[in-house]
Amino acid sequence: MKTIILAGGYGIRLSELTDSIPKPMITIGNKPILWHIMNTYSYYNHKDFYLALGYKAEVIKEFFLNYRSLNNDLEINMSNGSINHIQNEKIDWNVTLVNTGQNTMTGGRVKRLSKFIGNETFLLIYGDGVANIDINKLIEFHKSHKKMVTLTAVRPAARFGELEIQENKIINFQEKPQLSEGWINGGYFVIDPEFFDLIENDNEMLERTPIQRAAKLGELMAYKHEGFWQCMDTKRDHQLLEELWKNNPPWVL
Repeated sequence: MKTIILAGGYGIRLSELTDSIPKPMITIGNKPILWHIMNTYSYYNHKDFYLALGYKAEVIKEFFLNYRSLNNDLEINMSNGSINHIQNEKIDWNVTLVNTGQNTMTGGRVKRLSKFIGNETFLLIYGDGVANIDINKLIEFHKSHKKMVTLTAVRPAARFGELEIQENKIINFQEKPQLSEGWINGGYFVIDPEFFDLIENDNEMLERTPIQRAAKLGELMAYKHEGFWQCMDTKRDHQLLEELWKNNPPWVL
């Protein structure tokens, strides 16, 4: 199953870190958070990634172009310039890097990748959060209810938005109100291709009109994840993830 990663935003709330790099390239330990996210999907054997790029796309492209050289030992023949990669870190991902526009909104970025996805159910994730979610159980849940969209509902320590859920069906979606139940949108979507038709143009945010349309149609379901989840919205979030990395990080499977 193909996985879209939204990796094109400006990361304004982390501007002290994103002046020179895009938000998904901010490191936890010595790896970008983007790598940590991809590693979770790879653990469950989902290794076909489609990155929706925008702001400072060249930084992400350079990371993957140079990945083998930067993460493995090298044997270089100085007389003819030949390079032999001495494998230390084996990685078998397929990564498609797509410029989806500097100012395109999240919904528009998803729509622009429809030609790569085709008529297949796909996975979708933001490029700024980690979790210890079982991706295959998430997919099984999506297949069981036969609705168009599944999003992962989480209960973070810091609250950002609210989902009203009855019998796992999302009946109301609000991005950032006062919480009553404590469930928020944690990303980690499973989506049927019909969803592309709910996105009209580049200016639509995924979290607003398209998702709300799915909810009104009765086609939006919640997979409740009770385990670890943490986004990286602020410098404080980044510091928390760095501290967790030093002591058995809960998202590493």
